[in-house]
Amino acid sequence: MRSFAEFYPYYLGEHANRTNRRLHFIGTTLVIAVSALAVATGRWRLLALLPVLGYGFAWVGHFFFEHNRPATFTHPLWSLIGDFRMWWEMLTGKLR
Repeated sequence: MRSFAEFYPYYLGEHANRTNRRLHFIGTTLVIAVSALAVATGRWRLLALLPVLGYGFAWVGHFFFEHNRPATFTHPLWSLIGDFRMWWEMLTGKLR
C-alpha cells in the first residue's frame, strides 16, 4: 500500500466487528479527553496514560473480538490516522 487512501479500506476490514470498533471509539475518546486535560491543567504526566488508553482498548478488541493482529504492528502511522478517522466517522454517524 502506497497511500492512506489505499490503506483505509484495509483498515476498516480489520475492524469489521462492532465491539472492536466500539472499544477503539472508547480508547480514542479517552486519548482525546486526557490530552485535553493535560493541556488544560499542565499535568503533563497524564500523557503517559495515552498509549495504555489508546492501545489497551484497541488490542482487547483485536485479540478477543476481532481475532486478528492490530494494523499498528505493520502500519503504525496509517493505523493511528485510521483510528482518528474511524472515530470521526463513528461520531458523525457515517460508520456504525
